[in-house]
Amino acid sequence: MKSKTKTAVINASAGGAKVRSRLGALPEHYAKLGLQKGDIAQWEDGTRTNSGERGTYEWWYFDAHLEDGTNLVIVFYTKPLMSPQCPPDPNIAFDLNTPDGKKYSEVYRPAKGEVFTASKESCDVRIGSCYFKGNLREYEIYCRTKTVEAKVTLKSNVPPWRPETGHIFFGDNDEHYFAWLPSVPEGVVQAEITKDGQTFTLSGTGYHDHNWGNINMLKVMHHWYWGRARVGDYRLITSYIWAEEKYGYNTFPIFMIAGENKILADDGAKLCFSAEQEFIEKETGKPVHDLLVYDYRDGNTRYLISYKRRQSILNFLLVNSVSGVLRLLAKLSGFDGAYHRFTGGVIIERLEDGKVVEKLEAPALWELMYFGKARKIGIL
Repeated sequence: MKSKTKTAVINASAGGAKVRSRLGALPEHYAKLGLQKGDIAQWEDGTRTNSGERGTYEWWYFDAHLEDGTNLVIVFYTKPLMSPQCPPDPNIAFDLNTPDGKKYSEVYRPAKGEVFTASKESCDVRIGSCYFKGNLREYEIYCRTKTVEAKVTLKSNVPPWRPETGHIFFGDNDEHYFAWLPSVPEGVVQAEITKDGQTFTLSGTGYHDHNWGNINMLKVMHHWYWGRARVGDYRLITSYIWAEEKYGYNTFPIFMIAGENKILADDGAKLCFSAEQEFIEKETGKPVHDLLVYDYRDGNTRYLISYKRRQSILNFLLVNSVSGVLRLLAKLSGFDGAYHRFTGGVIIERLEDGKVVEKLEAPALWELMYFGKARKIGIL
């Protein structure tokens, strides 16, 4: 529920970074990681952290907009985000929101003795009887919780993509990193969902990405907005990331527009971002915005992408994702990180020489992840 409505004007880096943070875009970054610019190999979607070794985290994410208005999100984690220093603790986050307003939100953990495996050669992750597997073109996902069962296939319409190496490095020697690979920027989904004693088969559009890192995100990230959508023949990935205060709240604009099997625009340096109509989300106490605008300019061509929030379908404090001593320590330290997921509409406008030549609208799903303390209202 809204408590205030204000406007936040962004687009200016806070500057004054005490420690370096940067997107891995130099030849030495590619060489160090064994990557090729613009060429993504199947092994990149395999496990990159020795299946959740201490000090690391990793997850494989999937979401879908289905034909009847259902939104489905399934995420396979090697461990809770709050505890990368711990040994592997595999779990699956499952969220289903139906058009009649019902929500099914559960976390699945394997029973004692059940296996957790993750291949280095390709995406092939297994947690108990559940699995997430694929080859950058086609994926199969299966998850069964206490109340819902889902069988999903995802077939890509867009080649895999990453912003440069996909790694954001932190530290004067690039010793720490957060990595991201949009393995399927957009694809066709077939989903068989069983709930309340009934089975439904639905189709729609879907997305899959893969994330991993070697430092607790609370130490390097302040917050981010991220979203993806299919609008007509356009496929969008949009994100704006803020580093922590130690890194001068440095910002990382990430942006991709693709057509059928072709990337049309993806240079983050050509992007301006603004967040407007700000209010404080009561459940988390964080600033949230009803309108996000990504403004991409390349010569005479300009793309304006506007996300308009209709509702928040998930708001929770990250401290609630852990238990026991870890939860107690987080509360004692005053940690108040939070996650928000929104649905609404996204509008894409293409301008040539300052004139709108195309305007399209579609449903969209996006998120706001907060690791740090919220800054003053109106300032991100």
